[in-house]
Amino acid sequence: MNHTEQRKRLRAILKGSKCESPASVYDPLSARVAQSVGYEIGLLAGSVSTNTILAAPDRSGLTLTEFADQARRIMRACSLSLIADADNGYGNALNVMRTIQELEHAGVSAIAIEDPVLPMRFGQPEDADELVSIVEMAGKLRAALAARQDPALVIAGRIAALGVEGTEGAVARAIAYAATGIDAIFVTKPERLDQIEAIHHAVDLPLIVGRAPVSFGREDLAARGVRVLLQGHQPVAAVVKALHEVYAHLFIGGAPAELKSKIASAQEMERVIGADQYRKWQREYLH
Repeated sequence: MNHTEQRKRLRAILKGSKCESPASVYDPLSARVAQSVGYEIGLLAGSVSTNTILAAPDRSGLTLTEFADQARRIMRACSLSLIADADNGYGNALNVMRTIQELEHAGVSAIAIEDPVLPMRFGQPEDADELVSIVEMAGKLRAALAARQDPALVIAGRIAALGVEGTEGAVARAIAYAATGIDAIFVTKPERLDQIEAIHHAVDLPLIVGRAPVSFGREDLAARGVRVLLQGHQPVAAVVKALHEVYAHLFIGGAPAELKSKIASAQEMERVIGADQYRKWQREYLH
């Protein structure tokens, strides 16, 4: 499956009637594992990329080059339809154009550009989003569309306004962003279903929702236009816990054999890294 086909598969999901969730992936191996259990959609978040590439919190320290390179590595190793959470596009509208070019070349299926002011300005209160103007964000989204080469690539406008400007502000932004011609609206931090419903009624675009309360039923979300629901980034947290347990066990002198029930078998590792394919290539091209 080539990148255009992967993008068309995501578009079919966005045009459908169900609410699906992507696998939160962060490197080629995690993407392979996600695909092996049946996932067709993946999500590469800026936060998780910062955690895994820099071992740092999500404070806008990751560069576009680092993020796009990681996306490219992932897409070499899997056929997931990958949604790239590209923060604010790494700058102004011209930077957004470069972001689209790099991530499209990397093979992602969707790129989300968000409206907070990033990086945080001097004196900005902690954990308080400040948003760019609607006019500026609309310009960034128009620039994103202009930079896109493959029309199958999905461009999403991500709205952080619910916690800053309330439902009315979020709806106003959704209307303005939709008018640019983008393909989806990405809504973060909804607290009530009526907030999502208001945005759904205001724009004729599929919705992507992140950080939704667990009380939100998937069918309720689907009825309100939500086609993709993020579930968090548990996989990378699970890996950190597993690594800690294994390293601690070995460091205090525990026997490697005692870890058998906690680690992938040699056969499982060979499957996920495609060892049979490499052996085939070795026989065909090295003999």
